[in-house]
Amino acid sequence: MTGSVETYLSEHAQDARALLERLCRQPSIAAQNTGMAEMADLVESLLRETGFATRRLTAGDYPPIVYGELRGSGDTTILLYDHYDVQPPEPLELWQSEPFEPAERDGKLYARGASDDKGEIAARLSAIRALRAVHGTLPVTLKWIIEGEEEVGSAHFEEIIRPHAELLHADAAFWEGTGFDVAGRPVLSLGAKGLLYIQLETEALSVDAHSGNAPILPSAAWRLVSALATLRSPEGKILIPGFYDHVLAPTPAQLEAIANQPDADEVIKRTYGISAFNNDLAGAAMREQESFAPTCNIAGLLSGYTGGGIKTVLPAKAMAKIDFRLVPDQDPHDIVAKLRDHLDSQGYSDVKITVLGASSPVVTPIEEPLVQRVAAIARAFEGKEPSIVPSSGGSLPLLEALKKHVGLPGLSVPGDPVYWANGAHSPNEHIRLEDLDRAVRFNCHLFMSLGS
Repeated sequence: MTGSVETYLSEHAQDARALLERLCRQPSIAAQNTGMAEMADLVESLLRETGFATRRLTAGDYPPIVYGELRGSGDTTILLYDHYDVQPPEPLELWQSEPFEPAERDGKLYARGASDDKGEIAARLSAIRALRAVHGTLPVTLKWIIEGEEEVGSAHFEEIIRPHAELLHADAAFWEGTGFDVAGRPVLSLGAKGLLYIQLETEALSVDAHSGNAPILPSAAWRLVSALATLRSPEGKILIPGFYDHVLAPTPAQLEAIANQPDADEVIKRTYGISAFNNDLAGAAMREQESFAPTCNIAGLLSGYTGGGIKTVLPAKAMAKIDFRLVPDQDPHDIVAKLRDHLDSQGYSDVKITVLGASSPVVTPIEEPLVQRVAAIARAFEGKEPSIVPSSGGSLPLLEALKKHVGLPGLSVPGDPVYWANGAHSPNEHIRLEDLDRAVRFNCHLFMSLGS
């Protein structure tokens, strides 16, 4: 960066924090439809204050995608992606401070959405404002889509962007970003697993019964638990016939990238309070599983009485929410068909399946020129070799729609103030304030380098 940009950032060191606190004070819980309209208004106003021309991309009554465009002096156009919705804050009793009232403790800023994903919105806004204040314009043109349904699976993302594919045309896309690893190396993430999110339901009785009737009446809870036990072995192998048929093996380049990542085993164990990973995995083998192993996870279980004290009840109904993380070349629609066949063959044809979300995995090859260029930019910024994650353990459902309708190469770049213990989706979500400063500086460096 130029000295003038450095000077501006030093003189405006609190700007990004002020923006982040403003964003976090506005609840925006997509799952509960809380504060969504107000949040869309706030995001659009911040984009306009920064110099973007804005519009709403909409479909039905769903939360809009806020679109902003800021013309630059150069020929390169970048599409940025973020989301303004957040996870529900519950359980509230586990928060040490109010989830929508930002609070600083030990150099960290706590609030729902601070790391996922309002921190990156603040960091990108602050970088853009700094460059415009110093240079009057940007060296690249930015198109920015900020959606309101990422935390509920981007359920209507494709429906919203399909008519606007030409509007979103760009040379490259930078998705929701990454940060720096335990060794201080900038992280580039080249894709995400696919997602199949389902709800399984059983109904054994027309009404709950006294548990004294357990010898003679069926239990929906036991019925569901028995069905769930057929899906996965204790070691984690998924038992649905054909589940692994289309799993694409990682390439040598992807395996080499994983081997070159720093060992964060002990940090992760301390963060989650465990003594060992599943099946005693360690090192590169653990990281390979994280990137390339498909999963079947029980995200939630509900049946019968779960309040305080005693209530002896035989549940009439039971429900489980399951997420499958899928890898190339698995198809979520193929997996749900195989799941139905499996349950039927095991005698559980009565178990109802409802698909709540489905998206395919998307991975950008390491050999893609965009990846190599951004790696060089990150290397120049930090003076360290980037850590490349071929595919993250999570999912970004929007990527399938972007690939289908816009078709541009993309990746996650280290301009997001996140680290390995942010507590995203959990109580006491936070960022380290030092990471926010570094994210702003990296974004300035990135945009300037891409325009040079």
